[in-house]
Amino acid sequence: MTSSLPGLEGRTAVITGAASGIGRATARLFADAGAAVVVADLNAEGAEQTATDIGKQGGTALAVAGDLSDPAVITRLVAETNGRFGGTDILVNNAGVTDSKTPPARVSDQEWERVVRINLTAPFLLTRAVLPHMLQQQHGVIVNIASEAGLRGGAGGIAYTAAKHGIVGMTKSLAAAYRLAGIRANAIAPGPVRTGISATAAPVDPEGRDLLAPVLEMGITIGVAEAEQIASVARFLASDAADNLNGAIIPADGGWAAL
Repeated sequence: MTSSLPGLEGRTAVITGAASGIGRATARLFADAGAAVVVADLNAEGAEQTATDIGKQGGTALAVAGDLSDPAVITRLVAETNGRFGGTDILVNNAGVTDSKTPPARVSDQEWERVVRINLTAPFLLTRAVLPHMLQQQHGVIVNIASEAGLRGGAGGIAYTAAKHGIVGMTKSLAAAYRLAGIRANAIAPGPVRTGISATAAPVDPEGRDLLAPVLEMGITIGVAEAEQIASVARFLASDAADNLNGAIIPADGGWAAL
């Protein structure tokens, strides 16, 4: 694949949720640009397949499987990345789950804790773990995958919406804290994207679906993106072409956020 963007040669990118969907498309695009890619996902078979496909195309990839909301898995991921490649230059926090869209008054403790743990706590834990290397070398790029639900209140259930708003806040906090340390943090807020996330999603609550229908249907009417379209935004943000972007939250939603 040819690109007018600066390459990513000599850099190591850790990409979570890279067994499928946006993460997989991002891993392949980054590898095409010359980065060594660490494919992180709970799905061990899918992570290995992504890494194998990258290798067949002449790229370099390492698959690491595990639940990234588990601190022990974070420790292992960082240790394997450091051992193989010397550290993390680019981090793409993409892994996430949807919620059931249950109205707030009926959301269970279990759903709230699961969605926030995977969608917000896990990205924080991994970001905190890779920051020492980035600070040491005075260079690093963090790309967080937020959501349209991180920009408004009616594009997801309360747990998902709160977690994605948290990702937006985390991105801005990182940018403010490390703006003078050579570290950039930006986020992408996709609208509807054609991925496999619905196959593992919780059953949708009928009342919640009806409450959110006006907003969700607006997004679908505008259009459903392909994973590669979101990956291309991540590729730009990871490159030196975006070296003046820090703390930006970029809607990649066909114009949904503008309505």
